[in-house]
Amino acid sequence: MTLRNAWLAAAAAAVLTSACAGHAAPPSAAAAPPPPAPIPAAAPAPKPELGAFGVDLTNLDPSVAPGDDFFRYANGSWLKRTEIPADRSVYTSFAKLRQVASERTRTLIQAQAEARAPEGSEARKIGDFYASFMDEAAIEALGATPLKPELATIAGIHDRKGLARYLGSTLRADVDVLNATSTYTPRLFGLWVVEDLNDTSRYEPYMLQGGLGMPDREYYLSNSPKFVEIRGKYEAHVARMLTLAGEPDAAAKAKRIVALETAMARVHWTPTETSDVTRTNTRWKLADFPKKAPGLDWPAFFEAAGLSGQPEIGAWQASAISGLSKLTATTSLATWKDYLTYHAAERAAPFLSKAFVDENFDFQGKTLSGTPEQEARWKRGVAYTSAALGEAIGKLYADKYFPPEDKAQVQGMVKNILAAFDKRIDRLDWMSPATKAKAHAKLATFQVGVGYPDKWRDYSGLTVTPGDAYGNQQRAELFEYRRNLAKLGHPVDRGEWYMTPQTVNALNAPLQNSIIFPAAILQPPFFDPHADPAVNYGAIGGVIGHEISHSFDDNGALFDAHGNLRNWWTPEDMAHFKAAGQALARQYDAYQPLPDLHVNGQQTLSENIADLAGLATAYDAYRLSLNGAPAPVIDGYTADQRFFLGWAQDYATKYREAALRRALITDGHSPGEYRADIVRNLDPWYGAFDVKPDQKLALPPEKRVRIW
Repeated sequence: MTLRNAWLAAAAAAVLTSACAGHAAPPSAAAAPPPPAPIPAAAPAPKPELGAFGVDLTNLDPSVAPGDDFFRYANGSWLKRTEIPADRSVYTSFAKLRQVASERTRTLIQAQAEARAPEGSEARKIGDFYASFMDEAAIEALGATPLKPELATIAGIHDRKGLARYLGSTLRADVDVLNATSTYTPRLFGLWVVEDLNDTSRYEPYMLQGGLGMPDREYYLSNSPKFVEIRGKYEAHVARMLTLAGEPDAAAKAKRIVALETAMARVHWTPTETSDVTRTNTRWKLADFPKKAPGLDWPAFFEAAGLSGQPEIGAWQASAISGLSKLTATTSLATWKDYLTYHAAERAAPFLSKAFVDENFDFQGKTLSGTPEQEARWKRGVAYTSAALGEAIGKLYADKYFPPEDKAQVQGMVKNILAAFDKRIDRLDWMSPATKAKAHAKLATFQVGVGYPDKWRDYSGLTVTPGDAYGNQQRAELFEYRRNLAKLGHPVDRGEWYMTPQTVNALNAPLQNSIIFPAAILQPPFFDPHADPAVNYGAIGGVIGHEISHSFDDNGALFDAHGNLRNWWTPEDMAHFKAAGQALARQYDAYQPLPDLHVNGQQTLSENIADLAGLATAYDAYRLSLNGAPAPVIDGYTADQRFFLGWAQDYATKYREAALRRALITDGHSPGEYRADIVRNLDPWYGAFDVKPDQKLALPPEKRVRIW
């Protein structure tokens, strides 16, 4: 029943009830019957936020042929009129939604700050954390004082054992927990506590490479003039930061620090190498670390890190861990102390006085990302508070901004897309029955989280002190580290979320065999409960399909139905799958966004496979959702056209050059325009936009990549 018909039925029922009630006291014969009550007009159906059906048609550029450049056909006018905000290095649909989520979160946080809730409550912690960061006058008056205790600890390192103890005591869970492929953490190592890749019924700690102050090894090792220029600016930045920290002879120390980090970069794995789980799935007994990675005093390190009781630890990038360990013995202790002093100051900078904040932004924001202006302080305060107390804020966010009916609608779409993927498995002509059975079994065990977790995180152990912005941040990082350590030896929580409801993103966790869609991404242009279903299936449906497909991409396909790293393929099926993946990698290798840089098809392969399979599956799901009914034409646009435009508007993207360069080197995703153009591999797109064989994106049927 439609909303309008339901309303009319309810109105009619009310009229009938009134008439029946009148029979108890009928009017006299002389009385005139009352006129019938008018039936109110039905309330108009809510309209979508974007355009008449969920796509902002003013973003299109009709002068561009869809078959030549679908991204610019769908987003060309948006590109022409959009200026990247001064506090951004890249502007995307994701960034726009993050701004919305940030403003909403700010309102929620400020309400907690103003309410002065009981001491020790989550609301009070949220308010105090944010208010402490926002009190610029108090922070300015303190200058570098909050940093002095840590600098004194570093100055007190007198031998290699002391160095190991410091490195262990400052180990944090500050790596990319979404996929454990982070190559950048400002500490020498990062820790990732997650289900054991070989046995997901238990947790395993994994050690990851770190130590670099720039985003990737390429920034240190490339001979490109641009990277040479950045290295010079980095050395100058290190010197200025040391000066702010009160260090003498800063220029000479900066030169030695950059030389040490360059040596680290030489032993680091590339992003492509570090995402290969068959290579990274290495674990060592604690007693093996001194033999396999000599140099660091590992017993002292593990004791200080709270890991000495573990039977084994994963060495995610084994040779890099060995190389970094060696450097702790071959580099002078003085240089190590200078290095630690710099990174302590760099980590603390956002929470210290304006001189630190400005210097930090000048390099990290302007030089590395090309961002002209620092974000407003409230935006930074929201980000740090949300990082520290994310699920406490998430409860408030979900309650206010994610109604149950939106959740139910998205869950219905997920159900349809899972069913469509199941049917695609059946239709594969290259996959054997044995492998198909395992693929079906894996799909059947999927866990799906929409909006917010079923169980909220407990922050009672986190201390937030009013007026101590830097101390609050340190305690939040330590709290998160200890929360991760506390998992070890305990049953696995299969319902743990790695994102907060206010996060604009989505996630596939292969070890949980789960997918997660936080509330904040479930808004236009990705999802609008009032938009045309074809648009929603192309937009958020493509994202849902993408995350499902991650369990069947070049890495996800290596995990079984229980999330264990275990081969479930026949050799012939795996060979075919890999060949198809390499064809897609070659397709993306050909894209060249900058004169000196191409897209790295191997580095972005997992995400590109997920885009391809996910969008194809979402298309099938939309067709299934029609239940045999014809798809309507709206404002002259067919359902297929609306579907593909829904996908393309998700990836409206505009970069500053520095940010694009950084993304090409470090990001596992392709730039937005090439994500939009994945449509060139899908047959329905050709008919939808009358694509001609001689157009630039056109591929003959035999060249279109088909994987799932």
